[in-house]
Amino acid sequence: MPKKILVIDDEPKIVEICQDYLRAAGFEVVSASDGLKGLAAARYEKPDLIVLDLMMPGMDGLDVCRSLRREGNTPIIMLTARVEESDKLVGLELGADDYITKPFSPRELVARVRVVLRRASGDPTSEIIRVGEVNLDRARYEATLPEKTITLTPTEFEILAALMSQPGRIFSRAQLLTAVHGIAFESYERAIDSHIRNLRRKLETASGEARYIVTVHGVGYKFES
Repeated sequence: MPKKILVIDDEPKIVEICQDYLRAAGFEVVSASDGLKGLAAARYEKPDLIVLDLMMPGMDGLDVCRSLRREGNTPIIMLTARVEESDKLVGLELGADDYITKPFSPRELVARVRVVLRRASGDPTSEIIRVGEVNLDRARYEATLPEKTITLTPTEFEILAALMSQPGRIFSRAQLLTAVHGIAFESYERAIDSHIRNLRRKLETASGEARYIVTVHGVGYKFES
């Protein structure tokens, strides 16, 4: 059964291009022309992934992303015409898994959709990773502490899995990007910081302690139990 992609964008031409290329790649595609309609479509259609425009009249993409993240962890790729890095980082901090800057290559969009969906599907053959009290179950795509489930986005899960796979090892931002995307994009390295902040907040909320992910200044990050 094909994966369902929801495209939320107020530009009909962008929606048409996304639909054409995604359908040609074998995906089922539904669309919405503004934030409120997109939020309703996400709740009704239950898509496997959402392509979400950042700048829309009324309810913008950041508000939609914020609402979606309160309700679940459907993977989100943001489309943004804004070039300011801070705008992109805000979207990632709200829980978006990736972003693409307009104008974009439709083939790149299809490739990014496949990568994020692959992360979201997990690898059912891998084992549980345990470091201290933190358990990571790839088959269930689930992270837990004793009697606590930590709700993570697909990107957050993969970053945590990379860190936990070698406790104490220092990972550079580029190495974490390679673990998540399969290739390091220099322009995306700052995005790792946003995901790390989200991970720290969630781990601290679940454990009541500010620990686990340690910053090694000028180098990167490591996981300690």
